[in-house]
Amino acid sequence: MTDRHHPLDRPVWNALTTRQADLALGDRHAVRFRPAVNLFAAGADQSPASLAALAGFAADLPDSATMGLVEATPHATVPGTRIVSATPIDQMVLTRLDARNRQVPHVALGAADVPAMLALTALTVPGPFFAETYRQGDYIGVYEAGQLIAMAGQRMRPPGFTEVSAVCTHSDYQGRGLGRALMEAVIAPILAQGEAAFLHCYPDNPARGLYEALGFRYRATMTYTVLSRDNAFSR
Repeated sequence: MTDRHHPLDRPVWNALTTRQADLALGDRHAVRFRPAVNLFAAGADQSPASLAALAGFAADLPDSATMGLVEATPHATVPGTRIVSATPIDQMVLTRLDARNRQVPHVALGAADVPAMLALTALTVPGPFFAETYRQGDYIGVYEAGQLIAMAGQRMRPPGFTEVSAVCTHSDYQGRGLGRALMEAVIAPILAQGEAAFLHCYPDNPARGLYEALGFRYRATMTYTVLSRDNAFSR
């Protein structure tokens, strides 16, 4: 990577080699989030040494597990892997929040809330979410009658940017503006500390209108590549 590259062109590498290094495994050739945190990995570049390091991560994957790459440019083949999917995904950035300032009672989410967070994300499928995903940043949620019904939080944090992620609302409680209110509550402190917020979404995501209403604007088309071990399902 050179200084001319935007930090968000390689968000995984730039997060794990700076502000989220405590969540990283790897070395100067390649890094990945700890498997209990999330599935994302990145090489320092696409040299043979970096590809070999990524292949080492893939070799350690269980049969049912995958590894994800998020890059602005097409990625070279990682030895010993099979491409499960390679999908264009839009990266959007927000530097000014168009807030409605609607407050909803919410709580900080942590280790004690993991079972509820896993249950909600299993129902709503906002993206990969694991037992220690909450360690990536500040997560907040809304409980009603003892059930977690909505949440939002942070994921990758390359210098100057924080990703908004895992925004989801239980289907029985949609239409109440909970997602927008929680996003505003997550975004406001990001901007207050002089950063920009960003997120990734599929081009046909119905929530895109909400993101644009909040102030997110398209920045770039990234490629989200999901890899498994080449022989993962051959046993």
